[in-house]
Amino acid sequence: MISTTISIRVRYGETDQMGVVYHGNYATYCEVARVEFFRELDMPYKELETSGIMLPVTELNLKFIQPAYYDEVLKIQTTLMEIPSGVRLKFQYAIYNESNELLTTGFSALAFIDMKTRKPVRCPDYMIENLKRISS
Repeated sequence: MISTTISIRVRYGETDQMGVVYHGNYATYCEVARVEFFRELDMPYKELETSGIMLPVTELNLKFIQPAYYDEVLKIQTTLMEIPSGVRLKFQYAIYNESNELLTTGFSALAFIDMKTRKPVRCPDYMIENLKRISS
């Protein structure tokens, strides 16, 4: 499995009146972490889109353990669960606060979709090769 970690500071607009992160923002945090995962591995989303493939989320599950608060710096660990062999890609997420306490866990599934036909396609060979190389 391949993992990356990013940091995000909780902005005021992401919280409710109590200073707690609104639950819907966690999906955005996971998306930012996932995009950075690919960028860190030198496979930016933009290149995938330029080649005619998009990666919509088909499934997202989050488990809230403890709240995150305004101005905290969150660490988001993103892990590719397996090297894709078909049309789906699966990630796990773990979000920690500054005290390294686990706040949220989750997973997402994405599908490789041809931008013109809007039909599922297999993961591009170059991506599979890069992921295998990085994971070995």
